[in-house]
This record gives sequence, structure tokens and C-alpha cells, in this order.
Amino acid sequence: MSAAARTVNSPAAAATRVMNAEQAGRRVEEVLDRLDTTGDESARAGAEELVRVLMDFYGAGLARIVRLLDAPAAGKVPGGPLAGLLADELVSSLLVLHDLHPEDTATRIDRALDAAGDHSWEVAGFDESSATLRLRSAGGAGCGCAGTAAASQQAVEDALACFAPEVTAVEVETGAASRGPALLQIGTAPPSRTAPGPAAAKTR
Repeated sequence: MSAAARTVNSPAAAATRVMNAEQAGRRVEEVLDRLDTTGDESARAGAEELVRVLMDFYGAGLARIVRLLDAPAAGKVPGGPLAGLLADELVSSLLVLHDLHPEDTATRIDRALDAAGDHSWEVAGFDESSATLRLRSAGGAGCGCAGTAAASQQAVEDALACFAPEVTAVEVETGAASRGPALLQIGTAPPSRTAPGPAAAKTR
């Protein structure tokens, strides 16, 4: 779990969840005012930027939830409106971040593979102790070009960052006896993904 997720799920953070918008706004202003007294303008500017990023992130998440629930097809989705929310990358990432996602890791890994839009991979296993996911080719992996395989793996890593961020590394089984699996590290970072959302998975 990332440092951001640990902070959000800490007892102190849990206590602040009962705050309303006005109380939260006052707390933010108090913190910014304390930074003002230090005379460190860069720290104040950094804190203000952080607040804006978080506001954009959670605002986008709330807007997505409202749109999904208000969609004409929301009530017709198998599993009801909640199923539509759980299948959405942004909403799912928010639920995981706050430890509110009702699905287990294996189910969310499957969601990530589906969300990647490429059925070239199947799960060979997940080691919870090392947070390593093993994938093998399910066949039909496009033209078999290195660029296509790399793009496919990147799409899976990006989806894992949203649906199953507890996966921190991916091993791809090559199927060749003389070669071991390729180990891909997935970086875990605070939410700052595109437009906006959690940070995209990165291959180190």
C-alpha cells in the first residue's frame, strides 16, 4: 500500500471523515495560515497546489459517480448500479484507496485485465508476500511484435494501478526453458493520474 493510502486509512484520517465541507475548508485554511507564518513561500505554494490536485481528483471521482448512477442504463447493468461503479477505473481506484472496495484482490486483478482491453494474458498466480503477479500469454497476442507486447503489458500495468494497486511487480512467463520470466516493477505513487486519477503504473 502506498504512503498516501496509509495516510488516508490511518486512525487520524478516519476521524476526519466525519467532517463536512465547511469544517474541512477551515482546517485547510488553518494549515495554510500556519505555513504563512513560516515565511516559506515555496512551501505555501506547494501546499496550495496539493490541495488543488486533490480537489480536482476527488471532484472528478464524484462527478463520475453521479454520471454513472444517472445514466439510463445504470439500473439495467447486471449486478445493479454498484457493478457499474466497480468497473470504472477512477471510481474503483478511489474505493481501493480508502479501503472501501468490496471485491478481493483476485477479482480486481481480473477486472484490470478486462479493462486493459487485451485478452492476450491470463493470471498464472499472485504471491501476496511479494505482491508479485505472474502472467502468461493466453495466445492471440497480436502480431507478436516486441512493440505490441510492450504496449499490451503497459496497458495491463496501468489498469492494475487503478484496480489492484497492491500488485507492485509483474512477472511475464516467456515459455522458453532457457529464459526466466521478465520482472516488471510497477511503481506505487499518490493519486495524480491523467485527467485526473491515480498515478499511472510505471515500468522501472
